[in-house]
Amino acid sequence: MRRYCNLFLFNFLHLIGPTQKMNLFQSITSALDNTLASDPTAVIFGEDVAFGGVFRCTVGLRDKYGKDRVFNTPLCEQGIVGFGIGVAAAGATAIAEIQFADYIFPAFDQIVNEAAKYRYRSGNMYDCGKLTIRAPWGCVGHGSLYHSQSPEAFFAHCPGLKIVIPRGPVQAKGLLLSCIADENPCIFFEPKILYRAAVEQVPVEAYTIPLTQAEVLQEGSDVTLVAWGTQIHVLREVANMAQEKLGVSCEVIDLQSILPWDIETVCKSVVKTGRLVISHEAPVTGGFAAEISSTVQEECFLNLEAPITRVCGYDTPFPHIFEPFYIPDKWKCFDAIKKMINY
Repeated sequence: MRRYCNLFLFNFLHLIGPTQKMNLFQSITSALDNTLASDPTAVIFGEDVAFGGVFRCTVGLRDKYGKDRVFNTPLCEQGIVGFGIGVAAAGATAIAEIQFADYIFPAFDQIVNEAAKYRYRSGNMYDCGKLTIRAPWGCVGHGSLYHSQSPEAFFAHCPGLKIVIPRGPVQAKGLLLSCIADENPCIFFEPKILYRAAVEQVPVEAYTIPLTQAEVLQEGSDVTLVAWGTQIHVLREVANMAQEKLGVSCEVIDLQSILPWDIETVCKSVVKTGRLVISHEAPVTGGFAAEISSTVQEECFLNLEAPITRVCGYDTPFPHIFEPFYIPDKWKCFDAIKKMINY
């Protein structure tokens, strides 16, 4: 089945048109390029985006489309998002970049009290659905306290937003274009450790991937493994280890959209396997794995063969030199599978 899905994806992407080898940050650039070319109202703004950004995701776009459409802002995240809300409310397409996801918190009020609620408080007379907020996300192994966080759970508690995290270049472009086209404000977190690590053949032309649909990357019968972003690559390696060392068949699911998340796909898998492991880099308490665990417990209680297991970060700030020991790695996830099978 996994081979069939990969073949289907290959054929689908080539039906769109010519492809080009891209890493993740280049696929982001390509999506932004497509948007600026097709939508004359679209603007991109944030700290240093005119120069290409810290991670080079907007490189060349100011020269191609002009300083009125790709421009720098002051170092003020609240102002960046507030400006984006105004641009979107006026009917234009606003793509705001927060330089690191860790620095999104000064804009928290603008996001959860203004952007998310604008449509509701006006009775749908007004909205800022054309707002997309991009931010590099997750750890890189040495980012420490202020450059390693995964804050998706904070925003998952807020109705009116959509939250998306891709695992690779093909998904990054398609999901970002879906966010930009969506009628609700979206937060698009980009795993920065994957910016240059993942390379795939990506269509040059625009295409979209549904925001509400998880992807089953590998079918299995014994354990369901769920993650998003960087941890997907960890779980795929763990699934191979479990098969080779334990004879355990793992089903690997990439959630892709955190809000809304695909309850049906996850629960259907757990009904089949009877076991669930969820992995993310954020602290364990209040992390989004807790929401998944609660829902699966309610929906699949009679099918569970073992307690749901979360393999997450710790309830401390990110350390510096010990960051590799903080995040869930393949060995922690592998141990969780062993305990679950022997339960």
